[in-house]
Amino acid sequence: MTMPPLLLSDTGLFRVLDDNLQANPDAAPALPEALLLRMHREMLRLRLLETRMVVLQRQGRIGFYGSCTGQEAVAIAAGCALEKDDWVFPALRESAIMLVRGFPLTRYLAQVFGNSRDVLKGRQMPSHMSGKAVNQVTWSSCIGPQIPQAVGAAMAMRLRRDRKIAVGFCGDGATSQPDFHNALLFAGQFQPPCVLVCQNNHWSISVPTSRQTASTTLAIKARAYGIPGYRVDGNDALAVYAVLQYAFDRARRGEGPSFVECVTYRIGAHSTSDDPTRYRSQDEVEAWQRKDPLARLEGHLQKRGLLDEPNVETMKRELTAEIEAAILEVEQAPVPARATLFDDVYADLPWHLQEQREELLRLPAAASHGSGH
Repeated sequence: MTMPPLLLSDTGLFRVLDDNLQANPDAAPALPEALLLRMHREMLRLRLLETRMVVLQRQGRIGFYGSCTGQEAVAIAAGCALEKDDWVFPALRESAIMLVRGFPLTRYLAQVFGNSRDVLKGRQMPSHMSGKAVNQVTWSSCIGPQIPQAVGAAMAMRLRRDRKIAVGFCGDGATSQPDFHNALLFAGQFQPPCVLVCQNNHWSISVPTSRQTASTTLAIKARAYGIPGYRVDGNDALAVYAVLQYAFDRARRGEGPSFVECVTYRIGAHSTSDDPTRYRSQDEVEAWQRKDPLARLEGHLQKRGLLDEPNVETMKRELTAEIEAAILEVEQAPVPARATLFDDVYADLPWHLQEQREELLRLPAAASHGSGH
């Protein structure tokens, strides 16, 4: 994708949609109408899904959930811009990229329940989705380790002369962690085909960005490592798509890594374990709600005559039915079988673990607390 260089900056803010939801013709990506409508549908599904999952946690039906309400544009735009063979190293707010790339909703939700439908066999805490089928690596709750992992994978891609790229995500707080700086150091030195994306949602749990860094912007940090940094309105799905597509194409052409700061806001809590009223004002939240990325894209598509209210209401009913059916199916799945405890540890199970596995399977189910771990 071509883009006028003067529109890109590590201190400014790249936007496509103005306050009246009109697209800047000099900045707007030339996207097919079908892709625009798909982006909207994916964002709407994610909003409905995560609202429902938070309710399930409050009802005690799941143990934990971390939503990305107000930040949907980044994950959905990234998922639409990626190619099939690219690899994703997400943080907490990017799991839905998997859904955009075709991962089944039931399998996605099974990870939250940790049952037998979960491809991870219940071994990761909720909201840590991943799937080899869509080249998405599981993330760690430690802040930032997926960034050097993405750079390392991209270095391997360069050595193998693959056309694929690696994309690593982090939050604003991770830019003050050693892993972030290690990643940018290696990326700048070895120039692998990777794009590092920061969702600056203004809060590292309860610490505002202004207190965890003195940097003018987060994108400007890339300068010290010889990497171009771009700053984009993370609540403008069209702008995010345009910048990410530009950075992805640049990496594919062998022109090196990029760092993208997406300026957005976490409307809800950091997770269901958090109470954001303890550290931020409702006025601040309401100000950012007026910049809701879903509402902005929806309003723009309505202005273009691609959507209307009846379309949206019909879509909400369809997506809600899809989500409820998936939850019902997943909730009925049993816990992982006992024998799976020994899976995925070694390519060839060593003798002592084979003995332990056989001993476990000889025990009655009740002696090992049922059929699960």
